[in-house]
Amino acid sequence: MLKGFKEFILRGNAVDLAVGVVVGAAFGSIVTALVKDLMTPFIAAIIKAPDFSGISFTINGSKFLIGDFLNALISFLIIAITVYFFVVLPLNKFLSRVNPKAPEEPTTKKCPECLSDIPIGAKRCAHCTAVLS
Repeated sequence: MLKGFKEFILRGNAVDLAVGVVVGAAFGSIVTALVKDLMTPFIAAIIKAPDFSGISFTINGSKFLIGDFLNALISFLIIAITVYFFVVLPLNKFLSRVNPKAPEEPTTKKCPECLSDIPIGAKRCAHCTAVLS
């Protein structure tokens, strides 16, 4: 029973998952701090109203907190934009420089008789049955 558990833990999937969760939590705190400490005050300096939590309305005694929803929506958008422009784009540029992709080899060619696309290794066109050299 313990042998199976040991094999499971040492297989790598559980360790990779644990490392991913820990790194993700640490990265989440960095992104949250970036948004809360830098981006939100910047927007507050421009708009002069960074907190919408006071906006609400009441219908039949039920209070609708539109402001809280707007705060959550704006926070999500700021986080998504921040992650995209400060993490995804730079990482994609870096990876494209480190691992440039080789041009793909063509898998088809044009038939000289009917100009349809045929596999590179074809000896006869499937469309017009012309013999290919």
